[in-house]
Amino acid sequence: MVNKFLFGMMMWLMGFNVSGQVSISGKVTDQQSKPLVNAAVHLLNTQQNAFTDAAGFFSMHGVAKGKYTIEISATNHATILSTIDVDGNNASFNFQLHNSLVQLEAVTVTAEKKEESLQNIPTAITALSSGRVEQLRLWNIKDITAIVPNVYSGNSGDERNVTSIRGITTTSYDPAVATYVDGVNQFSLDTYIPQLSDIERIEILRGPQGTLYGRNAMGGVINIITKQPANHTSGFVELNFGDYNMQRYSAGIRTPLVNDKLFFGASMVYNKRNGYYNNQFNNRSFDRQSALTGNYYLKWLAAAKWAITANLKHQNDNNNGAFPMVNGVDDALKDPFQVNQNAVAKMIDNSLNASLSVHHTGAYFDFSSQLAWQNNHRYYDAPLDGDFSPVDAVTIINDYGKQWNNVKVLTHELKFNSAASKSSRLSWAAGTYFFHQYNPVKQATHFGKDAGLLGVPATDFSTINITKGNNTGIAVYGQINYELLKKLGLIAGMRYDYENKELEVTGEYQPDGQGAMVTTPDTAAAAHFQAVSPKLGLQYQLNDHHNVYASYSRGFRTGGLTQLSSDPSQPPLYPYQPEYSNNVEVGFKNNLFADRFHLNVSGFYTIVNNAQLPTLVLPEAITVTRNTGELTSKGAELEVLVKPVKGFQAEYSLGYTDAQYKSLKVSQNGQSVNLDGKRQIFTPEVTSMLGLQYSWLLSTRHSLQLIARGEWYYLGTQYFDLANTIRQSPFHLLNARVGLSSSHFEVFCWARNLTNTKHIEYAYDFGAVHLGNPRTIGVTLKALF
Repeated sequence: MVNKFLFGMMMWLMGFNVSGQVSISGKVTDQQSKPLVNAAVHLLNTQQNAFTDAAGFFSMHGVAKGKYTIEISATNHATILSTIDVDGNNASFNFQLHNSLVQLEAVTVTAEKKEESLQNIPTAITALSSGRVEQLRLWNIKDITAIVPNVYSGNSGDERNVTSIRGITTTSYDPAVATYVDGVNQFSLDTYIPQLSDIERIEILRGPQGTLYGRNAMGGVINIITKQPANHTSGFVELNFGDYNMQRYSAGIRTPLVNDKLFFGASMVYNKRNGYYNNQFNNRSFDRQSALTGNYYLKWLAAAKWAITANLKHQNDNNNGAFPMVNGVDDALKDPFQVNQNAVAKMIDNSLNASLSVHHTGAYFDFSSQLAWQNNHRYYDAPLDGDFSPVDAVTIINDYGKQWNNVKVLTHELKFNSAASKSSRLSWAAGTYFFHQYNPVKQATHFGKDAGLLGVPATDFSTINITKGNNTGIAVYGQINYELLKKLGLIAGMRYDYENKELEVTGEYQPDGQGAMVTTPDTAAAAHFQAVSPKLGLQYQLNDHHNVYASYSRGFRTGGLTQLSSDPSQPPLYPYQPEYSNNVEVGFKNNLFADRFHLNVSGFYTIVNNAQLPTLVLPEAITVTRNTGELTSKGAELEVLVKPVKGFQAEYSLGYTDAQYKSLKVSQNGQSVNLDGKRQIFTPEVTSMLGLQYSWLLSTRHSLQLIARGEWYYLGTQYFDLANTIRQSPFHLLNARVGLSSSHFEVFCWARNLTNTKHIEYAYDFGAVHLGNPRTIGVTLKALF
């Protein structure tokens, strides 16, 4: 009796409530009531998926009774989301889809750790669907600059993007904007993969997301979701050719291996190009690049409510000139894309990400478990120029074998959610997060025969810095959404993070041709940090088309220990504390004119306390961080997406950010310098993007369209150093794309930066400048099946 009772309780908890399960069916048609074949049908937050047959019919079995949101999508038709009530056996529903030329698609996002409609989420979020990712020709995550209001992203040529959202910016290897790819936190700038391919959607959450995402999400979150395999075979092959001998080849396939049980998916990208920069020292192309990126899935539906997914991602980069930089803004802009460096090395950058996910959908709650492993080994195959000049003064060496400069990260997240069937006014999410990072670094700074030109008293020697970092943390979190009244909802959440960092440092001195001598004996230190990240908000739904919200949230960026450097004023193992942001946000979301017009506006005010400020110690290029100052950031955002007439689409995003330090004291040349009132770095005052696209339907039978698209970007004044001496004036960029698209092929010509505008993309505070990409023109050929 006891055993039967326990078994029954276990089945109840795990959702095996067979008596409450029913079958549902339905039909999907177009505007002319003709059946749509192979339309995809999905019940949000469940494993229930189906495709329509030749008559447009679909069916699902083993569905628990309750209220669901169902998603219907089909090629060349606008995706819709609809609420259905499953309250009896053999429930049947009919759906009609409109052509994507006349209606905007509904977008599903997972920003709050569950699937829901973009327009219903009470936070500022931009979601780029797979279609818009192709329209915008997004190949690297930094390309979202200005497409998303108040977002800027760029790098120094090494493909490690620094991203700023609303004036909260990444200034070290602990980012202020968290990036997730298929649910896995890309733990640091070392381990994330910026290349984009076979994308389902990209979600950009603006403002602190500490409650659900924790450490390093104080600026926001970039959530990238790739396309998953399903019960339907599909794939593509794409070829791209452009200026600077640019070649990009990509392919992907998704197919069932065993119908309704086992699925496989894979995509790969190989890209290469000559350098944008010329090296005057040897008159050769400087920053030549090539990379191979892969993403592989195996998904098993072990039972009706169980899904197990194994995923492997990798990116293997070869960058022949990772830092194409010039000392001084004037020189960089006067003679653009010219460097003069005597020490040329290839940066070899290999990243591997693997994860195993288990997801269960129950009648009473859902849970998921995701275990992930990340690994990055980055090194230079020869001494790398550290003075960005033709003299033999400073070079950087870090090729000491696989045991060094090889970051390893283990993460695990266990998540619980209220059941997908909405039978209660309360919905909730709760979970735990664990991580461990091991980061062994060995890097030498070599001072050559010309080191005296930089004021170094000796020549022909190296200083070697050795660090071993162990970083372990755990977090627990929870968030509820409660319907106070029919149209009024409450959002409340809390997260607790604990982190322990340990760092060992050793310093060595090595004259050329001699053995190394220890200058700083093996020394170790540890520090631990805690953070509580609350969230509180109200959401009022005026009707099905208008949604108003207001919220308070807190975010934090983790603390740490300083590295070893040759600068005696920067002692190693000095702890710096986490920085915290407090953010108030209001927003208004609108869906108008029968899904033809989306209008979203938001405003925010953020205060950052205990701000972490980095100091780049030269010539080792080591960042030392201190807590000093207070930053305030306030601004507003506007997003418009409209299809006023058949075939015409207009999109506009506008962001304004006023981010400045109310208090800022830094140390320069042994003296304290007051920088109160200075503007935040990597933060354009204004971001703006206008996109116009027209599609002419040439053949209904083959869905053949002629598409022309233009984009105008505007970025306002921004600074790249805390003293605000490295300044980029406002500038414009123009992109264009024109070609043919059908159900089975695409041919497009495209141009980026049509006017060949010279502008700073990235700069170090000591004055080294890297320019944004020059004008590039190319062609895309794509086959779909």
